[in-house]
Amino acid sequence: MKAKDPVRICVPVCERSLEALKESASLAALEGELVELRLDCLSSDELRAAEKGLDSWLPTIASPVILTLRPLGQGGLRRLDQGFRFEFLNQRKGAAFLDIELELGLWAEKHGGLDWSRIICSHHDFAAVPSDLEEIYGRMAATRAEILKISVHPEDATDCIAVFRLLERAQKDGRKMIAIAMGPAGVLTRILGPSRGSYLTYAPREDKGATASGQIRAEVLKEMYRLEKIDLTTQITGVIGKPVGHSISPAIHNAALDAAGINGVYIPFEVGDIRAFIKRLVNPATRELSWNLRGLSVTAPHKSAVMELVEPDVDSREIGAVNTIVIDEDNLKGYNTDGPALVQPLIQRMGSLKGLRCAVIGAGGAARAALWGLGREGASTTVFARDITRAKPLAEIMRADCKPLRQHSFAEFDIVINATPLGTRGTLVEETIAMASQLQGARLAYDLVYNPSETRFLREAREAGCETLGGLQMLIAQAALQFKLWNGQNPALDAMTGAATEALD
Repeated sequence: MKAKDPVRICVPVCERSLEALKESASLAALEGELVELRLDCLSSDELRAAEKGLDSWLPTIASPVILTLRPLGQGGLRRLDQGFRFEFLNQRKGAAFLDIELELGLWAEKHGGLDWSRIICSHHDFAAVPSDLEEIYGRMAATRAEILKISVHPEDATDCIAVFRLLERAQKDGRKMIAIAMGPAGVLTRILGPSRGSYLTYAPREDKGATASGQIRAEVLKEMYRLEKIDLTTQITGVIGKPVGHSISPAIHNAALDAAGINGVYIPFEVGDIRAFIKRLVNPATRELSWNLRGLSVTAPHKSAVMELVEPDVDSREIGAVNTIVIDEDNLKGYNTDGPALVQPLIQRMGSLKGLRCAVIGAGGAARAALWGLGREGASTTVFARDITRAKPLAEIMRADCKPLRQHSFAEFDIVINATPLGTRGTLVEETIAMASQLQGARLAYDLVYNPSETRFLREAREAGCETLGGLQMLIAQAALQFKLWNGQNPALDAMTGAATEALD
């Protein structure tokens, strides 16, 4: 078996002034195996000053340096003459590599020669994954560049197949290559690329230092995703949805994998076309990527649509949604861990739920899981919704009463559950589905929103004298059930809880 190539993290640095560039470069060298200086970020005056000032401190940077000076249209901020860019970069002898696009490389070869041994020959498409990607690679591979680099922007995680194919081709050709997909849909290439032959992966030292969409902070790649341990045998799990960038599930599951000593990684997959993703990347009979994919979490908007693409178990069929896929040899099996996990914290807090009067506010997937879980435990349930016509069919299926929300009092209920997104961090954070005056008399208020941990709904409930329960316990409980389905063992709940709490801070 071929020895695994070293994992290289390149930390990009983008600053307006030369002094700030120097300071940031020194810090970046502490994080990565290489440092990229984005000279195109410098102001015009500072760029001119860099012609004289840069050479004096380039050798002091502790990691090898890549110099990049992009024009407008290739990620740069201004129009720059080809001749100026070539001369500027070519004279910087203290840099290990010069990143130039193919067109500039061919121009330079005609107008003065080029030391290809330190050239990264690059191509960027900031809008799409071009259909002629293989042809572009062929033109680049015809040069004597030391490293080839192609960076594209997929709309869907499935589009990343083309990027991994480039890495396979480069390895067969004996060429060093950096292949990256930008944006939320390309995150998997930043995590899995190095294990599949990518010469490096870019990662900023701080989130605000990202120079391209989808870059993951270097510390996160090292600590949470354990990048250095990923190889071709690594077990892959992840969450599919759109969007998924806000999800803290990667933090929770990767902490559990680490605590269990499992060679595995959990990745966010931005998926719009669920059918194409399942066919081309998941189903063992049809998938186009050879990888050790074990299972997936499923989140909005795919929990219902995915049911016809897997073999759902009885609970999933009753709830009407799948949130967990297990790949069992050639079969895709669907489960729902939301329902059982939702009632788990209630049982721990209140004991038996049998006969308790429970109000569930909402008529979506979370409400459906809540009604199913409560009904299985023998609770008496009532659905409250602003749109009563939407709620009535759900109430009938789940054998629950149904009432319009309006300004209803919940004094007669033992448990009131917010199963809507109101209160979620972002534009909805200051909203609540019920005020303190409505919640007075209820025993416990349960908010399925977990971010933030202290929602307005919970504050209103506390003011009304209710006991309160946040959504984080449910999130961890359903993740723990998923972990057991994939790995056949219970996870370390303390590791999961610690990772979730840190991710929410």
